[in-house]
Amino acid sequence: MASNVNPTVRRRRLGQELRRLRELKNMTAEEVADRLLVSQSKISRLENGRRSISQRDVRDLCGVYEVEDNRVVESLMQMAKESRQQGWWHAFGDIPYSVYIGLETDAASLRVYEPQVVPGLLQTRAYAEAVCVGAQPEASAADIDKRVQVRMRRQERISETRHPLRLWAVLDEAALRRRVGGRQTMVEQLERLNEISQLPHVTVQVMPFSMGAHPGVNGQYAILEFPDASDSSVVYLEGVTSDLYLEKSHDVQSYSVMYEHLRAEALNPDQTREFIENVAKDYARG
Repeated sequence: MASNVNPTVRRRRLGQELRRLRELKNMTAEEVADRLLVSQSKISRLENGRRSISQRDVRDLCGVYEVEDNRVVESLMQMAKESRQQGWWHAFGDIPYSVYIGLETDAASLRVYEPQVVPGLLQTRAYAEAVCVGAQPEASAADIDKRVQVRMRRQERISETRHPLRLWAVLDEAALRRRVGGRQTMVEQLERLNEISQLPHVTVQVMPFSMGAHPGVNGQYAILEFPDASDSSVVYLEGVTSDLYLEKSHDVQSYSVMYEHLRAEALNPDQTREFIENVAKDYARG
């Protein structure tokens, strides 16, 4: 099960509470920034959980918001302290998508659409290495190894016995047809896909080329949902130099509806396993 003190999630919850306190005072982020002599972007980053929050930040903001209950202030300051602790992924150094890993570590369910490659949580080590080398041609061998180790560690969420991640993955046929690594790497990867898809908390579907245009043609995305009702769902869009996290309810709803259409149009799980098996045979025959 995910740690009870996940720094990424703590920052999100603290940011949401600080935003709530600001809105209760009918203040804009710009007004707060002016009062504290900081940039408006700092206030925004604190509220969206993308920046570490110090206990001093919390104290200053509570002063601006005139929070008189010391228990509330102390609770928020404790959350700030916990939010600055390190998650398991920090042991691997600078990981560009560390915010996402923090969210994934605490998520109860993940719905992902992947048009290009097999999702990281379902990759074999050999396939993951080939993906990282291809995607980062100038990266050092040490950096590639670090990325692969992190990917393998993330997969522990799938194998947890008490509270495994509920994963639903829709893959475009291109993700199966694109040869990453050698033929044997692809055979092993496809066999792994079918093996994992047998787990009761994992569902894999394929969107075949024959479907033509479909709701996923705009690209990859993931929807994360959390066990605590106070944590809003997040849509994650991966970028080359920066990632996008959408948390507004209408954005999450739009992507959720799109995902329902994807699931409806894709091959069902049994058809998908047969489809993947046939593609694996194609690779095995060369």
